[in-house]
Amino acid sequence: MFFERPDSGELAVLVHLELSQIEFTNDPREFEELVISAGGDPAAFITGQRPSPHAKFFIGTGKLDELKHAVMQNEAQVVIFNHELSPSQERNLERELECRVLDRTGLILDIFAQRARTHEGKLQVELAQLEHMSTRLIRGWTHLERQKGGIGMRGPGETQLETDRRLLRARIKAIHKRLDKVRKQREQGRRARSRAEMPTISLVGYTNAGKSTLFNQITDAAVFAEDQLFATLDTTMRRIGLDELGAAVLADTVGFISNLPHRLIESFRATLEEAASADLLLHIVDFVDDERERNIDQVNDVLSEIGASELPTLMVYNKIDLVDGYRPKISRDASGKPIGVWVSAQENIGLDYLFDAIVELLAENVVHAQIVIKPEQGRVRAKLFEQNAILAETFLPDGSSALEIRLPETDLKKLLAAEGLDEKTLELNDVPTNWPRLAV
Repeated sequence: MFFERPDSGELAVLVHLELSQIEFTNDPREFEELVISAGGDPAAFITGQRPSPHAKFFIGTGKLDELKHAVMQNEAQVVIFNHELSPSQERNLERELECRVLDRTGLILDIFAQRARTHEGKLQVELAQLEHMSTRLIRGWTHLERQKGGIGMRGPGETQLETDRRLLRARIKAIHKRLDKVRKQREQGRRARSRAEMPTISLVGYTNAGKSTLFNQITDAAVFAEDQLFATLDTTMRRIGLDELGAAVLADTVGFISNLPHRLIESFRATLEEAASADLLLHIVDFVDDERERNIDQVNDVLSEIGASELPTLMVYNKIDLVDGYRPKISRDASGKPIGVWVSAQENIGLDYLFDAIVELLAENVVHAQIVIKPEQGRVRAKLFEQNAILAETFLPDGSSALEIRLPETDLKKLLAAEGLDEKTLELNDVPTNWPRLAV
């Protein structure tokens, strides 16, 4: 029911109002991209200004006549508003226009329904759709209005509308149970990664910023990536290797958008928790987008809502290949800590800078030191080689090995504890920046 869509596009009339009493309005260009992403074919774009929405039709009566004419002239099958409509406004408009009317939330839900691939993704979309639909049920049952009550109008028990509402509530409850199970499974996975000391890196950002393209470049995955809004809906995770740090998990997440409907955030909470529990967020930004600062603010608002606003974050400015003379680089704060990287995921430019910055940010608790391994401690040396922790090695006259090592502090402590050794036994010393590298 929820995932059957026509193969061809539908002729649509788009409506966008500038409301002077509302501080923030949605971007009309982004709105048109959303309609195209949903498979719509924009036939006309009606714009206007009002102090506040009309209570009955959202638009004024004069603009309603203009909209009627546009629908008839273009033989449009649907009218889509770049705003949130109340159920009564939708019903009133459909009655006047004699065609389907969709608001911004319904449009985004339709796109999500098309993009969902996994069972979890489909459950999350269906939940959001059902909760959205539950306030609009009466539209489909106007022929049962005689059963509302009154002499001669009482039905024989439960009306169809009441039955449908009950079935909806039961389905919503069932989906919540299944998503709770998914949430617990994800939590188990996170605990397992935590026990293995495996850091998680999550890609977040505005929709169509290039997250999936970057994910594919880093992991050699085949995640669907297209120049369209919400190309990615399902979270994908891959294990990657980081020089001097070992294994990490990279997660690609659903893109954010301005005024992302709250019910969508709630429905996708199990997925978004992957970002909220990450050790590092890579905030991907479309560098050539004129609205990039506004988009950054919108992403930060969603991150705040899911409890991820305080996590370590690296800004990744993508698509620099589209700007003449721009080269990859790393920007740092006053303490020298990386805060931004300029890359092109599509052209594979600057990804070495990105990896360097990731390693720096995750390596705050990494030991970089020179140690001496005695001949009888050969097992320690072997285990360090297994963990790719040895950067350089040379042998001393007494048969000992002098090693330059780099690995997480927790891994080193586990290794030493397993062998009954401590840092003093191995003459552990911090490596100064001018320390000459040992001969391999």
